Amino acid sequence: MFNFIIESAKTVCVTGHRILGKDIDQKNITVIFKNLINKGYNTFLIGMAIGFDTLCFKILQKIRDSEDIKIIACVPCPEQADKFNASQKLEYESMLKSANEVIILSESYTKTCMDKRNKFLVDNSSLIVSYVRREKSGSSKTENYAIKKGITVIKV
Repeated sequence: MFNFIIESAKTVCVTGHRILGKDIDQKNITVIFKNLINKGYNTFLIGMAIGFDTLCFKILQKIRDSEDIKIIACVPCPEQADKFNASQKLEYESMLKSANEVIILSESYTKTCMDKRNKFLVDNSSLIVSYVRREKSGSSKTENYAIKKGITVIKV
């Protein structure tokens, strides 16, 4: 699947909604990431969805200019961006080019590829940064999976 080792003890993943509320605080998220880096975390897994994933990717790109961190794009399937609008597709392609590594988790879209991606994120991390405001969502399901596995959850 990929040719490198993810050291989960030093790895953080993110999960969150595609639509961000007015309560989102980029400065707070930046502080959280910088504090995690100061604690030795150096790898960040991003699921590449619109919204919270994109916001976190951009924040981490800026931090990476001055810190030795890796951003790994965890793509559920090659068709992930098919329904994005033109500007979202450009941004998505730019992020893929900027990522230190890109992992494509399914050869094509399936009903379960997003769940597979979310489990991969949690299974390869020791901490999750989560933006969950709705209980019935993929992000909520991912957060609950992390909690069941004993993964530390930082809620923003």
